[in-house]
Amino acid sequence: MNENNTDIERRVESRTLPKQYHSVQFTKQGLNIIYQFKIWNISTKGMCILVREDSHVMSHLKVGDILDMKYYLEEGKRPVDQSKTEIIHITKGKPGQFEGHYLVGLSKLGT
Repeated sequence: MNENNTDIERRVESRTLPKQYHSVQFTKQGLNIIYQFKIWNISTKGMCILVREDSHVMSHLKVGDILDMKYYLEEGKRPVDQSKTEIIHITKGKPGQFEGHYLVGLSKLGT
């Protein structure tokens, strides 16, 4: 995880609730687990997932990582899309707003 990116606000665009996708699923080399996160919100440049700061996956993620992610429309359904996705920011939640979490910004590549 790149701590240098946590102090700068990278979420300046307006956000909407997700309509196209419900969640994403991925793993990364070095992890023996598949992670699935609900998509928190979407902007014109990407989407965001909310990850607890004490989650094991946070020590394996950094800005610029490109992961194969599966996208789901609804919880419990089959994936509808699979795409390479770049982590574009990792922002620590502020006290009172997402405290104890990181907002991980994602951008689908090639779309």
